[in-house]
Amino acid sequence: MNASSARTVLITGANKGIGYEIARQLGAAGLRIWLGARNAEAGEAAAATLREGGADVRAVHIDLLDPATIAAAAARIDAEDGRLDVLINNAGINDPRDGRPGSVDMEAVRRIFETNFFGTLAVTQAMLPLLRKSPGARIVNQSSDLGSLQQQGNADWKFAFVKSLGYSASKAALNMLTVHLAAELREAGIAVNSANPGATATDLNGHRGHQTVDQGASPAVRLALMEGDPITGGFFGVSQVDPW
Repeated sequence: MNASSARTVLITGANKGIGYEIARQLGAAGLRIWLGARNAEAGEAAAATLREGGADVRAVHIDLLDPATIAAAAARIDAEDGRLDVLINNAGINDPRDGRPGSVDMEAVRRIFETNFFGTLAVTQAMLPLLRKSPGARIVNQSSDLGSLQQQGNADWKFAFVKSLGYSASKAALNMLTVHLAAELREAGIAVNSANPGATATDLNGHRGHQTVDQGASPAVRLALMEGDPITGGFFGVSQVDPW
């Protein structure tokens, strides 16, 4: 084991978009980055670019639908660093077949849940032993205001017209994971929170969001860098606490 004194962070789905920007910002803040990517070649290319900017970044192949890659990633982090200080569950998908509950394609809903919820849970369980080795570890689940039951129930909300059941329900489930994990890990000193990047222009939404990736990355970065006695079990957007 070649352990580092720098704080370590694993970011899933970090070869592009908000995940890449989170890696860039945390690398600039001095964290040692594990850049997780489903496509190993894309991950290596992204890591190389960040290293050119001076960040301590290593790519790691991790596919949320492939338990073998999750186990291998945990084993490699353990072998090289001996612990994990921050886990950012950023990887997520949508599906063009997603839609309203009366007509949505059931396979689309299942596909979205497999990555956004079940895959995230699998990664979290695999990384928990490493997080427990860290004093003051952090878990950040990348959620969405589309997963807010309160917002979705408000007909006057600006995004009330977006009724994509699979994606929204998967993010609501992810928020429940945050609440339960925060309760389970409170005594261990591990803070667990959901981040809402907001409507950010990325591949996920066809670059239709009004925010930049820099703005969208800010909630997760802020939660990852919390010091002292951190907040846990919350849902945080770019500039506000979001309703469940």
